[in-house]
Amino acid sequence: MPSHHHAWSADLIAPDDDFAGAPLLRKEFALDDGHGAVTSATLFVTAHGIVEPSINGVPVSDEVLTPGWSSYEWRLRYRTHDVTRLLSSGSSVLGLALGNGWFRGRLGWSGKGAFYGSELAALAELHVTFEDGHRQVVGTDSSWRSGPSATTANDLYDGQSIDARLESRAWTVPGAELTGWVGVHSVEHDPARLQPYAGPAVRRQEVLKPVRVWTSPAGATLVDFGQNLVGWLRFTVQGPAGTEIVVRHAEVLENDELGTRPLRSAAATDRFVLSGDQDSFEPTKTFHGFRYAEVTGWPGELAADSLEAVVVHSELRRTGTFECSDDLLNQLHRNVVWGLKGNFLDVPTDCPQRDERLGWTGDIAAFAPTAAYLYDVSGFLDDWLADVDAEQQHADGLVPFVVPDVLKYVDAPSSFPAPESTAIWSDAAAWVPWALWRAYGDRDALARHYPAMTAHARRVESLLSETDLWDTGFQFGDWLDPQAPPDDPIKAKADNGVVATACYHRTLRQVAAAAEVLGRPDDAGYFSALADRVRSAFRKHYVSDGRITSDCATVYALAIEFDLLEGQDRQDAGDRLAQLAQENGWRVSTGFAGTPFVTGALSSTGHLDAAYNLLLERQCPSWLYPVTMGATTVWERWDSMLPDGTINPGEMTSFNHYALGAVADWMHRTIGGIAPLEPGYSRVLVEARPGGGLTWARSGLDTPHGRVETSWTVDGDAFALEVTVPEGVSASVRLPGPDGDSAAEVGAGTHRYTATIAGGPEHG
Repeated sequence: MPSHHHAWSADLIAPDDDFAGAPLLRKEFALDDGHGAVTSATLFVTAHGIVEPSINGVPVSDEVLTPGWSSYEWRLRYRTHDVTRLLSSGSSVLGLALGNGWFRGRLGWSGKGAFYGSELAALAELHVTFEDGHRQVVGTDSSWRSGPSATTANDLYDGQSIDARLESRAWTVPGAELTGWVGVHSVEHDPARLQPYAGPAVRRQEVLKPVRVWTSPAGATLVDFGQNLVGWLRFTVQGPAGTEIVVRHAEVLENDELGTRPLRSAAATDRFVLSGDQDSFEPTKTFHGFRYAEVTGWPGELAADSLEAVVVHSELRRTGTFECSDDLLNQLHRNVVWGLKGNFLDVPTDCPQRDERLGWTGDIAAFAPTAAYLYDVSGFLDDWLADVDAEQQHADGLVPFVVPDVLKYVDAPSSFPAPESTAIWSDAAAWVPWALWRAYGDRDALARHYPAMTAHARRVESLLSETDLWDTGFQFGDWLDPQAPPDDPIKAKADNGVVATACYHRTLRQVAAAAEVLGRPDDAGYFSALADRVRSAFRKHYVSDGRITSDCATVYALAIEFDLLEGQDRQDAGDRLAQLAQENGWRVSTGFAGTPFVTGALSSTGHLDAAYNLLLERQCPSWLYPVTMGATTVWERWDSMLPDGTINPGEMTSFNHYALGAVADWMHRTIGGIAPLEPGYSRVLVEARPGGGLTWARSGLDTPHGRVETSWTVDGDAFALEVTVPEGVSASVRLPGPDGDSAAEVGAGTHRYTATIAGGPEHG
């Protein structure tokens, strides 16, 4: 986290007229005379809403949607930009273009917006330093002016409307006569909220061209970008003045037309009115989750090179790769990567397209280990965890369903429970920091997140029954169990008390271990003892004769993976889990709770073949079924699209949710064979376990200490492995087959191994 906070002197200012929710703010200024050349100039900027700063009409940076979405009540982040190159001698214009963003736009499914305030406002300070040491400060204050832009409507869910006839660059030019411009007024705010970003900004990341443009049966012009992505369209066009081009976005087609029903009330529609000259459009005050676009009103013929899709997400560095001999698995892995990209847009969201896009805590609790392998998400999740901490501090340790918690402002449907800690979702306060600790080994980050970890653990302790079980109150439980009714995703087979108690045990072990790392022996002892009590209670009340209450895949997976069983009980649970998986024809029978852990529970109890059978199954519900249906991201439901190509009839479905993609963590560790033995991979476990008919796999991971790479092949019963270990790292290499128990400890360099595996590659 940046250590220094900027001490602000400027005012937070709002325009005297709202100008359709997209006002422009400007200040003309001259550089102070007689101090020599400018040696540096720094702009600090934030807003209520989103802000695009410019100097003399030149954008200050390539960032978009700044300052993103944080728990604005307590944290408003600002960006710092070096703008030395943009200042000109003589007069300059500092400009700020505002939009509704998350602050005032619609959020959630209530149809409402403006949860954080009714006025857009901006805060900016330009600090100029001259040769002789003189400093000049230009900040937002009552002398600024505000005026209209070419944007006539903007909302993250509903889209943006731009009228090119209203476009003018005059506002960026010193000395311009501006008609229709009015003043500004200052807005009260608490400067203590202002914090530098801990995480990365949102930027345009890549550009995709259409793979197909055609006319639908109903006569609509449709465009396919070949990939479900998040961002917007960008194009340059010329046509008669007043012509309106309308672009609607959707993730899928249904009956050969745009499938917009899953968007619910999100209009996801951009409108562009032409000026008559050549117009360039890019709607940077919204974003859409889409693969397909429907374009109406285009002058002349729309061709594949007429427009492009701009992919937008937080700036993240790719760290982990995986590929193998099975093309469907490779596509599944690509889908997981794209799901992360689409939903890591400032806040880790459940989905990026419908009227929701919220920071659901349960989704990232499940997905954090996968995310931390694929990308360096340390800064991104560190920033979000600061919001988790802020929310729980102001709710007596309660970690809400979503962070930032906008649901506290929404009249919940009567079916919705009163807010209380809930397993997996609230457990994000422990599971996410722990996943980051394992991936990056950053002790300072763990220390920052520790208060929220313990606050959550203590709150849930107060919710336990006299029996030491977490078996009362609302739980999402094994949400979206594929055997639950489509309109009632909460009706899972797994007993809620079993799920919640198991998850709480995992949290307690992580909190105790974190206390140990941070040198807090009293806490470590306390949470460890509590974990022991919860574990005994779980076994006493839920385990009997090798069966666990509610006898379904999820409860066995959690009991095994969260270390609630030992000896024969553990083996019996593994055997029963494999039996249930086989009886279900290797189709998935777990929801949010069980899915991240079911393959691991099988492979860690001697059922590697069963884990592969589950992973490689293609019938619905399975991980590969969506891939066979052409999916390019991970779906929210196993059957978001039915085999006949129609969309799931439930009220809630999305084609870009990363939660069920958490199986990629097992793929990285078990197929690729790369796992941390020590936090931050200072020691690495290399244990590739071939199966499922795979003949080769390759993985690589940029760890904090350098790149680890594995590559293996199977030919008949001959297994060959190559491992590359960076300087300063040691690896424990375990080989498959009868020699599997003998691990080799190796240091830096490239190492080669061979082993004989029984029976060669088979897939049952």
